[in-house]
Amino acid sequence: MRRILVLILVVFSFHGLSRAEGNDTVAIRQFAEYGDATAIENVRPVKNIVIMIGDGMGFEAITAARIHSFGRGVGLALDRMPVTGQNLSYSLSEDIITDSAASGTALACGVKTLNGRIAQDRHAARLKTILELAGELGKSTGLVATSKVNHATPASFASHVKSRNNYWEIARQMSRAPLDVLLGGGYGYFLPGSHPESFRDDELDLLGEMRSRGASVTMDPGQLGNLDPDRVKALVGLFARDDLDRTARSAVNLSEMTGTALKILSRNPRGFFMMVEGSQIDWAGHGHDLEYSVGETLEFDRAVGVVLSFAEKHGETLVIVTADHETGGLSLNKASEKDKTLTAGWTTGSHTANVVPVFAYGPNAEAFGAVIHNHHIPQLAVQGWGVKNFTGFAYGK
Repeated sequence: MRRILVLILVVFSFHGLSRAEGNDTVAIRQFAEYGDATAIENVRPVKNIVIMIGDGMGFEAITAARIHSFGRGVGLALDRMPVTGQNLSYSLSEDIITDSAASGTALACGVKTLNGRIAQDRHAARLKTILELAGELGKSTGLVATSKVNHATPASFASHVKSRNNYWEIARQMSRAPLDVLLGGGYGYFLPGSHPESFRDDELDLLGEMRSRGASVTMDPGQLGNLDPDRVKALVGLFARDDLDRTARSAVNLSEMTGTALKILSRNPRGFFMMVEGSQIDWAGHGHDLEYSVGETLEFDRAVGVVLSFAEKHGETLVIVTADHETGGLSLNKASEKDKTLTAGWTTGSHTANVVPVFAYGPNAEAFGAVIHNHHIPQLAVQGWGVKNFTGFAYGK
């Protein structure tokens, strides 16, 4: 009987592949490197775009945070977003389960790539990022993360390297990118090698270079709340030598960094682009730590609330919230509303192929209420900027 079942499964699998091969449109849409998102009908103009990424945040992590806080109720900032879709995050690697670099590149550049690549295609050709596009359009730009800023996801928006592990080159490129705000951890990668806290093996003083170009540079989280945004031309705040550990997080949090970034970026009458990453939801998944996951998801959700409040007040702002992938294979197996306890199961210590959420608010938000590939997200977003060939390919194919 077991042999018969296996044979049936194999025949079914190959039958499915043959059907895909017989339909070029399906095959192209499933595996295309370059975008084929269709044009938005009656596209409305967008001034600002904010992409918020919960690293490793699947539907289950959001559900756990919601039950923890509200039991059977709703009340997350995410619950205020009127449009919900699904994000297919597959990479072009033989193992299609993506890492943060390939997915970050798709979300930044509108092009799928191999795992490990940062804003490069599968042939290691440089790709334009949505942040660079914003700079070309005269808009302000910002990156905010709770990891080191040269980690895979934020790196994908402001650098171009073949390997995500080349943190030193990523930092060098980021220091020279068209960035008006850069907030997170990782100052050890920006200090010259002779500095006792540096990770570099050269004498490049990247913080000094940014300061010489007019940026206010700080490694003191206490200074963040005391800044006068109207007197800051550009802001670089790196509040930990490496990632923002719990000590650093007690002094500065994601919603505070996000709010400060918004104050600076929104001064530009042409608008802005900002990416905000809740980086450590992923780490909680890798470690099978439900309490950590809930805490990080709620911190990310508070940052979502800050951005939504801005968008509701100012308009012309498209807010997109998604994840680069799901981590851990989280399942919620038991939940008590009375004492708000949760029992979780995990299927892996790595990433999964689970579909992840997309939430949207603002002009053209309805375009994201579908099952879409991750590389479609920036393609759809920039149509509100009047850009119809972001990846060099026409829409509506």
